[in-house]
Amino acid sequence: MSQNVAVKSKRSLYVTVAILTLIPFVGLAVVPLYVRTNPEIGGLPFFYWYQLLWLFLAAALFGTAAILFNKYGGE
Repeated sequence: MSQNVAVKSKRSLYVTVAILTLIPFVGLAVVPLYVRTNPEIGGLPFFYWYQLLWLFLAAALFGTAAILFNKYGGE
């Protein structure tokens, strides 16, 4: 019985890590959402700001996924 709980726990960890890893890919895959020049922020087109934002978000999400996996899923 406890082995069944461990398998479900491990599976939910893998699903969480997969979702955290896929979010940046989905955010950058919908190009029509951010391929525009207006509005400008700080003199740079929105296109560059959107990608720069995802750079930091992706680093945070990948880091979180790695920490979760190493802490709870690593063997």
